[in-house]
Amino acid sequence: MPLTRRAALKGVAVTSLGALTGAVTYGMGDERHRVGLTQATLPVSGLPPALDGLRIAFITDVHHSVTVPADDVRHAVTLANSTDADLCVLGGDYVTWGDRHYVAPVAELLRPLQARYGVFAILGNHDDDRDMPGALMRNGFAVLKDQRTRVELRGEALELVGIRFWTRRASDIARLLPHSSATVLLLAHDPRRLTQAAALDVPAVLSGHTHGGQVVLPGLGAVARRDFPVLAGVARRQNTSLFVSRGIGTVYVPIRINCPPEVALVTLQRISDV
Repeated sequence: MPLTRRAALKGVAVTSLGALTGAVTYGMGDERHRVGLTQATLPVSGLPPALDGLRIAFITDVHHSVTVPADDVRHAVTLANSTDADLCVLGGDYVTWGDRHYVAPVAELLRPLQARYGVFAILGNHDDDRDMPGALMRNGFAVLKDQRTRVELRGEALELVGIRFWTRRASDIARLLPHSSATVLLLAHDPRRLTQAAALDVPAVLSGHTHGGQVVLPGLGAVARRDFPVLAGVARRQNTSLFVSRGIGTVYVPIRINCPPEVALVTLQRISDV
């Protein structure tokens, strides 16, 4: 008996439904816990030769909660430490909706992080302005809340500028920038700050917030794209380069599809060498 169009479409629908069901099951039960190590190169305009090849371990969007267990956080810390990075940066959203039950525990879980020239943290939109930074500082982390710190390494200076999630105006960011020729690395939880960074000629930005889309469907892409310059990886606008990490945890629903969690090892590279 010849296959009718109706029967063929029905078969495709059943197959697609089965594939989607399988993807959801895998995304909820397995993929969201498979924290891996991603290596990325970030081209930086005007980077001094001494800072060429500088490696930064980047952890963001941990969202420690009942659905993001301590074992996932411990594994992320182990991966970051295994890179023997020059710097380590924490990109915010350590808990979900400021849940105080997990504030102290997540700071303690992150405490073993280490890097040659220090570990630095900023806050995300899920972090409160008192308890979370307090817990991080008690565990030895330098927390930058609309602040700048100068790191001397390899005979050069790198200015780390960390901003709050709600710091959005270029004029507010400009007040934090140094009056020197030192290379600036902007730490901004939200990758949409690329617009302001480019306007201010900041050469490099590290961000999270997007979770890489968290759910990325074949043929459709990320369910939640919004107006981000990029959901994951490297983007560039004018003289400014941006790296966005998929992060560790999940929010809203405990699922990742085609978007595994990551610890990122970001290597800075002189723009002339790219």
